[in-house]
Amino acid sequence: MKRLKWPSWMPVDPYIVALLGTVGLAALLPARGGAADVASGASTGAVALLFFLYGARLSTREAMDGLKHWRLHLTVLVCTFVAFPLLGLAAKGLVPHVLTPALYSGFLFLTLVPSTIQSSIAFTSIARGNVPAAICAGSFSSLAGILLTPLLAAALLGNSGGGFSAHSLGKIVLQLLVPFVAGQLLRRWVGGFLARHKKVLGYVDRGSILLVVYTAFSQGMVEGVWHQVTPLRLLALLGVEAVLLAAMLALSWYGAKRLGFPRGDRIAIQFAGSKKSLSAGLPMASVLFGAQASLAVLPLMLFHQMQLMVCAVIAKRRSRDAEEHGLAESVSEPPVAASRTAAGTGTRSG
Repeated sequence: MKRLKWPSWMPVDPYIVALLGTVGLAALLPARGGAADVASGASTGAVALLFFLYGARLSTREAMDGLKHWRLHLTVLVCTFVAFPLLGLAAKGLVPHVLTPALYSGFLFLTLVPSTIQSSIAFTSIARGNVPAAICAGSFSSLAGILLTPLLAAALLGNSGGGFSAHSLGKIVLQLLVPFVAGQLLRRWVGGFLARHKKVLGYVDRGSILLVVYTAFSQGMVEGVWHQVTPLRLLALLGVEAVLLAAMLALSWYGAKRLGFPRGDRIAIQFAGSKKSLSAGLPMASVLFGAQASLAVLPLMLFHQMQLMVCAVIAKRRSRDAEEHGLAESVSEPPVAASRTAAGTGTRSG
């Protein structure tokens, strides 16, 4: 029997469908009482497992080799952790008339999340850009995000993020940093196994994140946080996110052009610098926001689907432009080891 494949004409990523189905399950059958305690414990373990796998998959040596292309990576990091948060802070003026305080906290959080790896690589390849640079840029962003995202959230979100105390910082260290460092230390022994079973472990990644989403949205249903959101507010949120995505796509493309990067590098910068990682953001939100995590991850989930659809169109258009004008990939000495860096971190959607 042939394995069923997701129809190529469907505009929605199948993993997004799975996420939405998980949200629907949490709305209909939220975990309560003892079941909620079990789900919360399993979710905590799933987050730790995810970051252990991130650490075990990332080759530190190859990531360091990628620093040869430091100008490109620095540009992506500035887009991800400076330009995005500044636009997020500027959106504060939309509260409370356009965005509720809770939705704004989630919106600001999405601007602090690291970039994607898989989808940045895929779109850069389709658009005939510098693929090795996209691999390294996404890898560095993910690595930096493990430290920068919690710190920026603590500085910019304050008490709206569930209260950043010594206890919450301890949770971040135990659930995110310790497993990641453990993965790095054990990579020598487990790296080969992970590489051989990358496909199976991809399902573990996605299943773990679905568990995190179910736990967060179940808690949100029990706490009644969804009464704060109306269809009109959701439409307003989508509009604000569309403006954010358009601004970052334009800034990353024309900013890279102004800095003198060749076409191939500009493509990598645009796709890596304008996107946010769902796979990194969801588990981080579950640690940082606690009971408010369900509303906090909603803007990120919507933005993620929007960026996939918009960037797919842009990538195909850039590919056609390359064919029509006879443009080859234009790169500036991509790192030799880049094509092997960070293989398999994150989910299929990034």
